[in-house]
Amino acid sequence: MNELLESIHSPADLRRLSRSDLPRLADELRACVLSNVSKTGGHLGSNLGTVELTVALHYVFNTPEDRIVWDVGHQTYPHKILTGRRARMPSLRQWGGLSGFPRRAESEYDTFGVGHSSTSISAALGMALAARQKGESRHAVAVIGDGAMTAGMAFEGLNNAGVEDCKLLVILNDNDMSISPPVGALNRYLAQLMSGQFYSTAKSMGKNVLKNAPPLFELAKRLEEHAKGLVVPATLFEKFGFNYIGPIDGHDLESLIPTLENIKHLTGPQFLHVVTKKGHGYPLAEADPVAYHGPGKFDPAVGLLPATTPAKTTFTQVFGRWLCDMAEQDPRLVGITPAMREGSGMVEFHKRFPKRYFDVGIAEQHAVTFAAGMACEGLKPVVAIYSTFLQRAYDQLIHDVALQNLPVVFAIDRAGLVGADGATHAGAYDIAYLRCIPNMSLACPADERECRQLLSTAFAQNHPVAVRYPRGAGVGTVPGNDLDTLPFGKAEVRRTGQKIAILVFGSLLAPALVAAEQLNATVVNMRWVKPMDTELLAQMAGAHEQLVTVEDSCTMGGAGSAVAQALQLLHMNHPVLHLGLPDAFIEHGDPAQLLAMLGLDAAGIEASVRQRWPV
Repeated sequence: MNELLESIHSPADLRRLSRSDLPRLADELRACVLSNVSKTGGHLGSNLGTVELTVALHYVFNTPEDRIVWDVGHQTYPHKILTGRRARMPSLRQWGGLSGFPRRAESEYDTFGVGHSSTSISAALGMALAARQKGESRHAVAVIGDGAMTAGMAFEGLNNAGVEDCKLLVILNDNDMSISPPVGALNRYLAQLMSGQFYSTAKSMGKNVLKNAPPLFELAKRLEEHAKGLVVPATLFEKFGFNYIGPIDGHDLESLIPTLENIKHLTGPQFLHVVTKKGHGYPLAEADPVAYHGPGKFDPAVGLLPATTPAKTTFTQVFGRWLCDMAEQDPRLVGITPAMREGSGMVEFHKRFPKRYFDVGIAEQHAVTFAAGMACEGLKPVVAIYSTFLQRAYDQLIHDVALQNLPVVFAIDRAGLVGADGATHAGAYDIAYLRCIPNMSLACPADERECRQLLSTAFAQNHPVAVRYPRGAGVGTVPGNDLDTLPFGKAEVRRTGQKIAILVFGSLLAPALVAAEQLNATVVNMRWVKPMDTELLAQMAGAHEQLVTVEDSCTMGGAGSAVAQALQLLHMNHPVLHLGLPDAFIEHGDPAQLLAMLGLDAAGIEASVRQRWPV
């Protein structure tokens, strides 16, 4: 029964409860999260870990007047449930349903739209200073994980906030777990706070020390928690100008609520260190936080089960196997990831080549320049990165890699639409933002076998090359075990027809071929956006009355635009129909459904061509 939870339609209802009711509410809230995610899929472990923290924040702070900014936002399902969206949870991450991340258009309680990491401190500081500027008395709270704290942007926000007099609270949700295990000196520092010899020695002195402790240090519940705050008075965060409090147990409401209530009355920027456990309250998720980070549908009573039928090989798996095979052949290869070991398919590479594997944390800018430095010394870096994450390192891509013409391979995962994660993770812009960079080449494999071949081709070059591929599996072609390359910058004709030539960039080749059968059209697998095969393009334009370009990226500045520009340079005035993603952010939903809605399935491609050129 969820009697308490069913009575909560907004945080105002929550604040009318007695504190003695809150542990029961937290249990019901956790059960609600587990029940819904098991039916829809989505982020699970991170949400189970923030239940008590979410309850405490909405209980203590006057939301939405007080602003809460959640970093990344994949831990906000409890927040959505408590802010009037419980009945819509069955629609989570589906077309027309609730987003898996905070969205300003969805609720006034979603104060800042997120999806990528390390933005919360900057946004919350902006809100806090805006309140000061407008003469408003309200708090701004940033909730950021220990993984997200590795990013430079988080420290830029801290550096700015530490010199401002405003009502800002930064909460470090320390669960020792980002998507991949967190890395780097900061994570080591936080671990030392919890388990170091200095703390262990000081803990035995805590009772005597606390006799004369000022009220500030009596916020935490347990003697050990007091000692942590006392024996490390000059923490890293205090050096930034924050008043540091903690660590405290993030699952203990009797610690959280009094602490937050006291912090409300303090002046200046505050930093609260909260320790939680990812998957808390669901033993299976606690035991395997990686597997339960973003599971599909499952039975909570049983947990995740092995697939009963062999799944198709995904593009990510193709990359992971290619990386290991190429590393076996070429000792210069090094693999780099910005904290996406599992998502980018690098687990096996890490296991087999640990000294050539570099996880730099959630620090995309650093990852790219770090790769450039390695390339300067004769190594051959392969940067495995999501399309939308590479956006965060655009200046480094141009200034540090391309300008110096360094041989870095960018294996760009999650190109095109990604489905349930929605607009924040859709790789819609990589073709447009990469093809305009001098020295940069860009390949778009049509299937799994071609993905492996084009990765080998990219690695063989002596300048920067990107290979973009989608999430999930393709048509099911077997990649093979060799490291054969394909001709650099050359396309191939896959079907010969009449009047119309369809030029396809990437994985939409399969539906284009189906549409071509109905249209009796020629189909060209273009493979390369840059350099483009202008020789074959000229042949196609000369032999056909109309051209169609198809891509799973934005048409503005995309591959179709590149074709139009190439035709202009060839002095060939040809009618061209550009099919791809429109000038709009594509919402979350089933990928096949989204492609059909956008006219990028076989039926949609055929219909668009017939509408443009009726026959």
